[in-house]
Amino acid sequence: MAVFVHKLIAMYVDFCLRTVLVHLCFSQEASSSVKFLNPPEVPESVYPMEVQYSCSGPLMVHVQVLVSFDTGSTVTIFHRWWPCLPGPEKIRPVLLHFPDWLVYHPDWIIDQSSWVLSCLLRSWVGSSASVEPGRSPSASAVVAMNVQNPLSRPFKQHLLCPSWNTEIRWKVFGDRWQCLKEDETPSLLSSLYGSTGEHFGITKSLHPFRNEMLEGQRIRAVSYPWCAFTVWVLLEQPCRDRLCGLFHHIDSKENYATPTVFLTRTGQLHVQLQGEGGLSSAFLSPFTLPVGLWCLLTLELKGRMGKITVSCTDGDKDPLVYSFEHMFNIAVMLDDTDGYFVIGGGKYVRGIEGFYGPVIYHRTRIPSTNLVLQLPWPVRMVNLSGWFEACQEFKLEVDHKIADASRAVMVKRESCTDVYTALLLKTNTTSSKAECSSFQPLSKPQRRMVAQLVRMLSEKNGMVDPESVGRALYSAVLRKLNAHGSVEVMNRLMPSLLQAGCLGDNRALHLSSVLYSSGLGVKKQPYKAWLLSLLAARKDYRLALLRLGHLHHVGDQTVPPDPDLSYAYYSNIAKQTSTDRLNPSSQQTFVESVLLNDEETLNAQTNTNDDLFHWLKLQARNGVADAEQAIARMLFWGQQGVTSDIQTAVRHYERGATRLQDPVSMYDYAIVLLTGQGVPKDVPRAITFLKKAIEQGFTPAITALGWYYEQYERNYKRAAELWEQADHLGNPDAAMNLGVLHSQGLYPGQAADKVKAYKYFLKSAQRGHINGGIELAEIWSRGISGYVPRRPSDAVLWVKWASEQNGYLGTVLRKGLNAYLQGNWFMAMIYYLMSSECGFKAAQFNVAFLCEHSPSGSLNSSFVTQCMLQYYNLSIQSQDPDSYALVKMGDLLYEKHTEGQGDLSAAAEMYKEAALKNNPQGWYSLGLLVQEGQRLPATVLSQLNLLQHYFSDKHTLLTTLYQRCRDSSSDEAHLPCTLALLATHLQSLQSFGNSSIKLLSVVAVAVATLSFFKIIPVILRQRSASVQQNSVPSEAEQPTEQEESSGV
Repeated sequence: MAVFVHKLIAMYVDFCLRTVLVHLCFSQEASSSVKFLNPPEVPESVYPMEVQYSCSGPLMVHVQVLVSFDTGSTVTIFHRWWPCLPGPEKIRPVLLHFPDWLVYHPDWIIDQSSWVLSCLLRSWVGSSASVEPGRSPSASAVVAMNVQNPLSRPFKQHLLCPSWNTEIRWKVFGDRWQCLKEDETPSLLSSLYGSTGEHFGITKSLHPFRNEMLEGQRIRAVSYPWCAFTVWVLLEQPCRDRLCGLFHHIDSKENYATPTVFLTRTGQLHVQLQGEGGLSSAFLSPFTLPVGLWCLLTLELKGRMGKITVSCTDGDKDPLVYSFEHMFNIAVMLDDTDGYFVIGGGKYVRGIEGFYGPVIYHRTRIPSTNLVLQLPWPVRMVNLSGWFEACQEFKLEVDHKIADASRAVMVKRESCTDVYTALLLKTNTTSSKAECSSFQPLSKPQRRMVAQLVRMLSEKNGMVDPESVGRALYSAVLRKLNAHGSVEVMNRLMPSLLQAGCLGDNRALHLSSVLYSSGLGVKKQPYKAWLLSLLAARKDYRLALLRLGHLHHVGDQTVPPDPDLSYAYYSNIAKQTSTDRLNPSSQQTFVESVLLNDEETLNAQTNTNDDLFHWLKLQARNGVADAEQAIARMLFWGQQGVTSDIQTAVRHYERGATRLQDPVSMYDYAIVLLTGQGVPKDVPRAITFLKKAIEQGFTPAITALGWYYEQYERNYKRAAELWEQADHLGNPDAAMNLGVLHSQGLYPGQAADKVKAYKYFLKSAQRGHINGGIELAEIWSRGISGYVPRRPSDAVLWVKWASEQNGYLGTVLRKGLNAYLQGNWFMAMIYYLMSSECGFKAAQFNVAFLCEHSPSGSLNSSFVTQCMLQYYNLSIQSQDPDSYALVKMGDLLYEKHTEGQGDLSAAAEMYKEAALKNNPQGWYSLGLLVQEGQRLPATVLSQLNLLQHYFSDKHTLLTTLYQRCRDSSSDEAHLPCTLALLATHLQSLQSFGNSSIKLLSVVAVAVATLSFFKIIPVILRQRSASVQQNSVPSEAEQPTEQEESSGV
């Protein structure tokens, strides 16, 4: 067998050598050449160049310059050609001309110099005067020139003199001749915001006007403001503190500035303005802000005069209007570029419990007050008032049914225990039956499930409240979904989900929102989805906060992106995540990014009854510290499918610390002893284990010992010394703690220093500390005057990252993964949808993957395509997209192109990104595009380092793409990529048209195919045997920590 394979290989090599010789012979018969002797390095206005060329027949020589832009378009800016006859090589001078917009800096004549991606000089010898070289030019040459950005180019010395006024304007204004568009009425909030009544709100800052006239007007108005603020607000609950933040201004010195509006406990408005020298003055409105109505709050400032107006409407009746004017006894100051504005709660005050609509700042004027009061567009579309009205009616009906059920249960119980009552009932059976057994369902058919649950809960528990009915209703809906396992039942169960949400179950609100957003089994209703998320987020439900944070981060067809609004939601859930991690519970699970196409990770999932878990326990009993750590970690955090069991985890920590003297277990056990998690507090014993871990060089123990000195000994000097030592060793907790000391002025011998604290928070965040990321984001959201500018877009990324570590999100992800592993596609789809709408990349990928691999007939084809497009696209928006998703997006975009709905360059862009991640399918798909006659954009080839092939023939580019596909690290791709490469070579040979070559091509394909199918199985069997041999550890071999963690 081996001899036969070697003969086949020898025959194939001999054929390839013959093919090369034939090709060389053909090339010698028809030889042409072209070469640039002195090509320019950069574009110049006029450049003399020499071209050396020769022709094998009567042909044409072309010289061309092409410029490509980052939009993907390419423009020819120079083209010369001349005839060429056979003979020796000749040299011809060519005078290149480049346009001014490519060569010079913009000035008073050259209005706009262009930003250029690349500039190519090319020449070819062809048979016609065509502007393109054709498929197979006789000879060609390509040179890439360097192009500077417009502001780095030289100025042109113009021969004409400008007019006097043109020259003065250019010297004064430079390239800023046109008046830039200015927004004199900036929208501080154009959307809706659900305020939880905590220290979270929307931060906004303003910049000076670029228009000198407007900026001069603004500066003059600092000491005599003439402006107005309008705020739409719906108060759901009265203020619980002395003051609640409605809208306030914080200056660069962290003081309340003009204007500041609070809501008092009594419902009045507290309006405060700042004057010269930091003096402040305030007044209380004589009226109160109504609860449950949308109100437009308008604050007008006219010098020292302040006017507050509140106009409220319920949509049907005439609006309620309240107004009050106040003359301040100070000179009011308002510099709107100093500091920042806050809508809702902030660093120093809690916000209201309610909802905000659009907030507009009329920066240079006061709007007319005679306009008809009309609810803004987002308020009308979301219709919160309509929900509250319908929900209130439903709650009243449920309350009546609960009361009736409770009375019926009491009568029934009395009839069972009282002999006299039983005798009385026997003589009056009609009344007893009517009172004990009759139970009229709620008035509408969709509410019968609620009636049944009320009766059941009343009979079981006696007393029942609406919240427990809502929880039972949500659980009943999930059971029905699990039992039916089909989207067909979704539409029938949606009313019950909405009823559960109305009765206070936030999980039901979130699931309803997700279904209306995705359109799974119900009609897509984005505004209704937004409404339901707002309701749950207002009640501080974690997943709803995540969903709205994601919604306003990326935007959609109904909501534009708003990083400040996104940060308001994400910062809330990020702070909750920090707190939740200190209080583990059975409702939380460690967040794991498991992709459903990752077979290795799926096979590593386990549980306490699984063979893998039992093997780890055996290894731990045999003294393997890594196994002890892995078991404790899985049990404590609920990782890899293991249910959280803190008490059992602590026992493993203790055994690793005492029996194995493992420094990691010593540290973990000391932490639970210090905090009392799963074990009674024992500080002295904890310190003993920390010191032992430090002796073995475990850096986190140094930080933990410093925490002990800070918390228990109040010895900040010793704590700082230990943290400085640990920070020098790269510990993230140490950097975080040092940042706190500097921010609060607790560092020994040093005053509070926000800038030093910022540097430590930045260092801690970069090392992966969640609290460090939260603190860094908070600084970037507000800035530090004179040192750190506001960076709201970057701040959102940090709190998003911290928020996505939340254990409640982890629980939903785990339920989805468990359902998938159990073969329950439908419930896996439900749970992954719930987490994908929160913006979690792995969940978005998994939803698209589940749609792609949905059981036949479970989803209609249009929904599957739309689902894959939406969620694969969302998953690749992350900083590290999965290459599988990139390839799938390319395939989907290509299909849209074939249907005449999309641009092929978008598909090529996806394949390019996959190829850059060394995914062979990306290279292969790019080759297929070229093979079908498509031209790859210059931007794609440039990023693949293949720009030199932009003007190459089809065979050269295909060969390069398939070679890179073949040379990727994937074993599975080697065979198809090699065959594609072989086919490309054979197609190139067939282009010569010789029948003998075509016959040899057929033989070569057959030989190559047989060779591969004989050789590849042998190689795979050898690799399989090698892997099996390496996977069996020797008796003396123990897994390392890295192997243990990756295999668990």
